[in-house]
Amino acid sequence: MSGLRGSNRPSALGVLGVLGALGVLSGLGVLSGRIRRPGTGAPRQPGTGTSPQSDATAPRLPDTTAPHPLDAKPELKPTPTPTPSARAVGARAAGAGLSAWVELLRLPALFTVPGDALAGAAAAGARPNPRTLLAIGSSLCLYEAGMALNDWADQAEDAVDRPHRPLPSGRIRPAAALAAAGGLTVAGLALASRAGRRPLAVAGALAAMVWSYDLVLKRTPAGPLAMAATRGLDLLLGGVTSGGDTRKVVPSALTLAAHTLAVTTVSRHETQGGSPWAPLTALATTTALTWSLTRDNDTSKVHTSEIHPSDGRTSVDRNVTFRHPPSKGAAPNTAPLVGALAALYAATSARPLLHAALNPSPPLTQRAVGGGIGAMIPLQAALAARSGAPVTALLTAALAPAARRFSRKVSVT
Repeated sequence: MSGLRGSNRPSALGVLGVLGALGVLSGLGVLSGRIRRPGTGAPRQPGTGTSPQSDATAPRLPDTTAPHPLDAKPELKPTPTPTPSARAVGARAAGAGLSAWVELLRLPALFTVPGDALAGAAAAGARPNPRTLLAIGSSLCLYEAGMALNDWADQAEDAVDRPHRPLPSGRIRPAAALAAAGGLTVAGLALASRAGRRPLAVAGALAAMVWSYDLVLKRTPAGPLAMAATRGLDLLLGGVTSGGDTRKVVPSALTLAAHTLAVTTVSRHETQGGSPWAPLTALATTTALTWSLTRDNDTSKVHTSEIHPSDGRTSVDRNVTFRHPPSKGAAPNTAPLVGALAALYAATSARPLLHAALNPSPPLTQRAVGGGIGAMIPLQAALAARSGAPVTALLTAALAPAARRFSRKVSVT
């Protein structure tokens, strides 16, 4: 018996050891399912492999996979797009419409118009007066009538070469442009009629020339001559309206007409470019006109006259140069002013013409035309100074900076 017991004792201990090891392993398995190290496998779901009681009593570690409340991003709501008010939309539309009319009428070019009447009055030997203001108003209306009518007549051409213009772009209706041309023409004639029959006759001829040029003559070889005639008539209108001697206005009118003829000839090539002959011819004209302005311009010479006591006739000394009506005092010496204004005229017109002659491309040709239009102001001022009216000359020249400033915003060509 004792031998048998001795032989069975190791077996019992072995069985107990095995059972203990299994219990330990089983306990470790339960704990391994309950406790998970951070970053080692997925967590065990509750209710799988253990009882509800063990789930409730087992220790839990914080779940690192859930987002922290401070890390949550707030929900962004779309910002509503502000809708403009009806008043803002209306103001914007009105501004666009006004800008289109400014472009159609080429308002910066208006600064070149008053000098026609002022130079005409000075050439006639008259000071500016209320009738001169009527001539200026009539000239402005007829000039803008020609601008509106010009774009109305050039619709087909502008649609190809200048589609940004107000009419081809649809910003202004053609009927509105034509109505504006007609209304401005009537207004110009009405203002001239207030000054008398002779001013009305000159204004009527000027209006007829404007409409003939825009509708018929512009595309013919006579186009530049017609445009030159309009500028000459405009200066003549100032002389006739002011009540001076009209015959003395003719030389100044011809000078301004010659400059206009040269500029208009160049403008016929401003969209396509062309040969350098037109700018060269205009440059030669500018040189000749500058020379004619500065030669023998000593206005300090006074008209002398003798009254014969017997018959009251007036005899004039033929050796004296006459440019002004007889006056009681000596006329001011405006030769330096004439020279300065003539030099300003030459500089304004000649430089862009020279560039266009060297390279007759459309941009440089357009710049030459713009320079020629701007050069009309110092030319008008020089004509007034040569006629012995320095104050009128300075008033006319004062329009040049404003014309140059506004022409940078709105093209005058």
